[in-house]
Amino acid sequence: MASVYFNLPALGWDGDFAASLKPGHVPARVTRVDRGTCDVFTADGELRAAHSAALKRAAAADPVALPCVGDWVAIDGDNQIQEVLPRRSSIVRAGVTPGVAQGQVLAANMDVVYIAEPAVPRVDLGRIERFLALAWESGAQPVVLITKADLTSVDLAEVEAAAPGATVRAVSSLTGEGLEEVRIRPARTAVLLGKSGAGKSTLVNALAGADRMATQEIRAADGRGRHTTAHRELLLLPGGGMIIDTPGLRSIGLYDAEEGLSQAFSELEELAGQCRFHDCAHEAEPGCAVLAAAEEGELSERRLASWRKLQREALWMASRTDARLRAEKTREWKIIHKSMRGRNRP
Repeated sequence: MASVYFNLPALGWDGDFAASLKPGHVPARVTRVDRGTCDVFTADGELRAAHSAALKRAAAADPVALPCVGDWVAIDGDNQIQEVLPRRSSIVRAGVTPGVAQGQVLAANMDVVYIAEPAVPRVDLGRIERFLALAWESGAQPVVLITKADLTSVDLAEVEAAAPGATVRAVSSLTGEGLEEVRIRPARTAVLLGKSGAGKSTLVNALAGADRMATQEIRAADGRGRHTTAHRELLLLPGGGMIIDTPGLRSIGLYDAEEGLSQAFSELEELAGQCRFHDCAHEAEPGCAVLAAAEEGELSERRLASWRKLQREALWMASRTDARLRAEKTREWKIIHKSMRGRNRP
């Protein structure tokens, strides 16, 4: 066994997780995922665990069943992962495989979602709103971090208006501005989401007080970042908190995010409830409270356009998902009927 031992409660283990663990299995928390294997923390130390045949079968039907960073999993005596324990929270985006309407879990069992948005070259409010929809849907508490705040001034009130209900902080890994307010408490887990060059890895290093993650400078010509983090990884921080760093996300499609969208655009949802018609499309209908608020300047055209865009995307993905489920059910019935015909032959 490894010489390093871990206190499972300090990693977030509690009675609810324990109740779902089957006898004969050992609990472990996933810190990194590679093809078919995971690095995990157990009470007896860190080890490498492989996917069991049962887990592979479950994942073949639904990739969301695969372990991801932050998961609690059940391991047998051969260091094989038998199952993923029920997730308390999870970041799920639309799968990146063309033509496949399935979700991809980026991180699990986090308490806080840090959305890193760089102050330079400019703050992208639409991107913040997209990440917020995922974060609210996850079940964790979102916090918007405007990184590289030492490079330019930021209108935090504008960001707060695009992030109702979420905490907004300006931080600088270089000067230390705002870092004390975002330090992670013992036994709690945060995940960092953002585009390449948002300063996620630099922020992790600042919180860790050491160079735990490789970093690169952004390009001076256009302020764009270059990929530094190549994998998702759960890191232990001084003070007992944990953070999951993620690669920069080029694509962050919504997946089953209806509730998350409602929370990310809570003031629009409230206005929509005041429309004359319950099925108002908020385009040209009479008595539309949303359009009235936009015309009176109470609602920005930018935010309204962002809401419409994300709603269309969510509806499209929901229709794709429903079609996939119908196709899978049809395929299952065909197999059953074929098997029954075979039994009934003389």
